[in-house]
Amino acid sequence: MGMGPSSNPPKAVLFDRDGTLIHDVPYNGDPRLVAPMPTARKVLAELRRRGIATGVVTNQSGIARGLLTRSQVDSVNLRIEALLGPFDVWEICPHGTEDGCGCRKPAPGMILSACRRLGIATAEAVYIGDIGSDMEAAEAAGLRGILVPNPLTRHQEVQDAPEVAADLSAAVALLLGPAPVGSRR
Repeated sequence: MGMGPSSNPPKAVLFDRDGTLIHDVPYNGDPRLVAPMPTARKVLAELRRRGIATGVVTNQSGIARGLLTRSQVDSVNLRIEALLGPFDVWEICPHGTEDGCGCRKPAPGMILSACRRLGIATAEAVYIGDIGSDMEAAEAAGLRGILVPNPLTRHQEVQDAPEVAADLSAAVALLLGPAPVGSRR
Protein backbone atom coordinates (compact mmCIF):
# COMPACT_ATOMS: atom_id res chain seq x y z
CA MET A 1 0.00 0.00 0.00
CA GLY A 2 1.47 3.33 -1.05
CA MET A 3 1.12 6.71 0.59
CA GLY A 4 -2.31 8.29 0.39
CA PRO A 5 -2.84 11.54 -1.49
CA SER A 6 -2.16 14.84 0.21
CA SER A 7 -5.94 15.32 0.49
CA ASN A 8 -5.58 12.98 3.46
CA PRO A 9 -3.21 14.88 5.75
CA PRO A 10 -1.46 13.11 8.64
CA LYS A 11 -2.84 13.30 12.17
CA ALA A 12 0.60 14.17 13.52
CA VAL A 13 3.90 15.50 12.25
CA LEU A 14 6.93 14.57 14.33
CA PHE A 15 10.19 16.45 13.94
CA ASP A 16 13.82 15.83 14.69
CA ARG A 17 15.13 18.70 16.83
CA ASP A 18 18.76 19.59 16.03
CA GLY A 19 19.40 20.43 12.40
CA THR A 20 15.69 20.23 11.57
CA LEU A 21 13.65 22.56 13.83
CA ILE A 22 16.64 24.50 15.15
CA HIS A 23 20.20 25.03 14.02
CA ASP A 24 22.41 22.29 15.39
CA VAL A 25 24.70 23.43 18.21
CA PRO A 26 26.43 20.21 19.33
CA TYR A 27 25.55 19.19 22.92
CA ASN A 28 23.87 22.52 23.55
CA GLY A 29 22.83 23.18 27.15
CA ASP A 30 22.38 26.93 26.71
CA PRO A 31 18.89 28.19 25.83
CA ARG A 32 20.39 31.45 24.50
CA LEU A 33 21.98 29.53 21.63
CA VAL A 34 18.66 28.24 20.30
CA ALA A 35 18.07 29.51 16.75
CA PRO A 36 15.03 28.20 14.86
CA MET A 37 15.24 27.19 11.21
CA PRO A 38 13.86 29.91 8.90
CA THR A 39 10.35 28.55 8.27
CA ALA A 40 9.89 26.48 11.44
CA ARG A 41 7.55 28.87 13.22
CA LYS A 42 5.31 29.37 10.19
CA VAL A 43 5.10 25.66 9.43
CA LEU A 44 4.21 24.74 13.01
CA ALA A 45 1.55 27.46 13.18
CA GLU A 46 -0.04 26.08 10.00
CA LEU A 47 -0.07 22.50 11.31
CA ARG A 48 -1.62 23.61 14.60
CA ARG A 49 -4.20 25.72 12.75
CA ARG A 50 -5.28 22.58 10.90
CA GLY A 51 -5.53 20.56 14.11
CA ILE A 52 -2.54 18.37 13.28
CA ALA A 53 -0.56 17.29 16.33
CA THR A 54 3.14 18.15 16.51
CA GLY A 55 5.97 16.45 18.33
CA VAL A 56 9.73 16.39 18.74
CA VAL A 57 11.77 13.19 18.70
CA THR A 58 15.42 13.75 19.59
CA ASN A 59 18.57 11.83 20.54
CA GLN A 60 20.43 13.62 23.33
CA SER A 61 23.44 11.37 23.95
CA GLY A 62 25.24 14.28 25.61
CA ILE A 63 23.30 13.32 28.76
CA ALA A 64 24.81 9.80 28.80
CA ARG A 65 28.22 11.22 27.97
CA GLY A 66 28.11 13.66 30.88
CA LEU A 67 28.33 16.67 28.57
CA LEU A 68 24.82 17.86 29.43
CA THR A 69 22.37 17.43 32.26
CA ARG A 70 18.75 16.50 31.67
CA SER A 71 17.75 19.85 33.18
CA GLN A 72 19.92 21.68 30.63
CA VAL A 73 18.20 19.76 27.82
CA ASP A 74 14.83 20.64 29.36
CA SER A 75 15.74 24.33 29.54
CA VAL A 76 16.74 24.30 25.86
CA ASN A 77 13.44 22.60 25.01
CA LEU A 78 11.48 25.19 26.99
CA ARG A 79 13.23 27.89 24.96
CA ILE A 80 12.28 26.08 21.75
CA GLU A 81 8.63 26.10 22.86
CA ALA A 82 8.89 29.79 23.78
CA LEU A 83 10.05 30.51 20.21
CA LEU A 84 8.04 27.95 18.23
CA GLY A 85 4.97 27.30 20.37
CA PRO A 86 3.94 24.22 22.36
CA PHE A 87 4.41 20.69 21.05
CA ASP A 88 1.93 17.94 21.86
CA VAL A 89 4.63 15.40 22.62
CA TRP A 90 8.38 15.33 23.33
CA GLU A 91 10.44 12.16 23.12
CA ILE A 92 14.05 12.41 24.30
CA CYS A 93 16.59 9.58 24.30
CA PRO A 94 19.29 10.31 26.91
CA HIS A 95 21.38 7.23 26.04
CA GLY A 96 24.67 6.76 24.27
CA THR A 97 25.32 4.55 21.26
CA GLU A 98 26.70 1.76 23.42
CA ASP A 99 23.68 1.59 25.78
CA GLY A 100 21.74 -0.63 23.38
CA CYS A 101 18.43 1.07 24.16
CA GLY A 102 15.35 0.78 21.94
CA CYS A 103 14.76 4.51 21.83
CA ARG A 104 17.90 5.95 20.26
CA LYS A 105 17.38 6.64 16.55
CA PRO A 106 17.66 4.79 14.16
CA ALA A 107 15.65 2.54 16.53
CA PRO A 108 11.91 3.29 16.28
CA GLY A 109 11.18 3.39 20.03
CA MET A 110 10.62 7.13 20.43
CA ILE A 111 8.45 7.41 17.33
CA LEU A 112 6.31 4.46 18.45
CA SER A 113 6.01 5.99 21.92
CA ALA A 114 5.04 9.41 20.51
CA CYS A 115 2.27 7.84 18.40
CA ARG A 116 1.04 5.79 21.36
CA ARG A 117 0.92 8.90 23.53
CA LEU A 118 -0.98 10.78 20.81
CA GLY A 119 -3.42 7.87 20.46
CA ILE A 120 -2.78 7.37 16.74
CA ALA A 121 -1.53 4.59 14.50
CA THR A 122 2.06 5.05 13.35
CA ALA A 123 0.88 5.17 9.73
CA GLU A 124 -1.09 8.32 10.62
CA ALA A 125 2.09 10.20 11.51
CA VAL A 126 5.01 11.55 9.49
CA TYR A 127 8.60 12.09 10.65
CA ILE A 128 10.74 14.94 9.33
CA GLY A 129 14.48 14.92 9.97
CA ASP A 130 17.84 15.92 8.53
CA ILE A 131 19.93 12.74 8.58
CA GLY A 132 19.81 9.11 7.51
CA SER A 133 19.14 7.72 10.99
CA ASP A 134 15.93 9.82 11.10
CA MET A 135 14.73 8.15 7.90
CA GLU A 136 15.75 4.70 9.19
CA ALA A 137 13.79 5.31 12.41
CA ALA A 138 10.72 6.38 10.41
CA GLU A 139 10.96 3.28 8.23
CA ALA A 140 11.45 0.98 11.24
CA ALA A 141 8.37 2.53 12.87
CA GLY A 142 6.33 2.09 9.69
CA LEU A 143 5.65 5.71 8.90
CA ARG A 144 6.43 8.20 6.18
CA GLY A 145 9.78 9.94 6.48
CA ILE A 146 10.79 13.17 4.77
CA LEU A 147 14.40 14.33 4.76
CA VAL A 148 15.08 18.06 4.92
CA PRO A 149 18.83 18.22 4.33
CA ASN A 150 21.05 20.95 5.72
CA PRO A 151 24.70 21.64 4.82
CA LEU A 152 25.87 18.87 7.19
CA THR A 153 23.64 16.16 5.71
CA ARG A 154 25.75 13.63 3.83
CA HIS A 155 25.17 13.22 0.09
CA GLN A 156 24.54 9.49 0.49
CA GLU A 157 21.82 10.15 3.07
CA VAL A 158 20.05 12.43 0.59
CA GLN A 159 20.37 9.76 -2.13
CA ASP A 160 18.92 7.08 0.14
CA ALA A 161 16.01 9.11 1.55
CA PRO A 162 12.46 8.06 0.61
CA GLU A 163 11.45 11.70 0.09
CA VAL A 164 13.49 14.89 0.17
CA ALA A 165 12.27 18.48 0.62
CA ALA A 166 14.31 21.68 0.31
CA ASP A 167 13.10 23.10 3.62
CA LEU A 168 10.41 22.67 6.27
CA SER A 169 7.83 24.61 4.24
CA ALA A 170 8.37 22.34 1.25
CA ALA A 171 8.17 19.25 3.46
CA VAL A 172 4.85 20.30 4.95
CA ALA A 173 3.53 21.24 1.50
CA LEU A 174 4.13 17.59 0.53
CA LEU A 175 1.79 16.63 3.38
CA LEU A 176 -0.90 19.28 3.04
CA GLY A 177 -0.86 19.80 -0.70
CA PRO A 178 -0.31 23.11 -2.49
CA ALA A 179 -1.96 26.19 -0.98
CA PRO A 180 -5.39 26.84 -2.52
CA VAL A 181 -5.59 29.62 -5.09
CA GLY A 182 -6.10 33.02 -3.53
CA SER A 183 -4.78 31.99 -0.13
CA ARG A 184 -2.29 34.12 1.70
CA ARG A 185 1.23 32.95 0.93
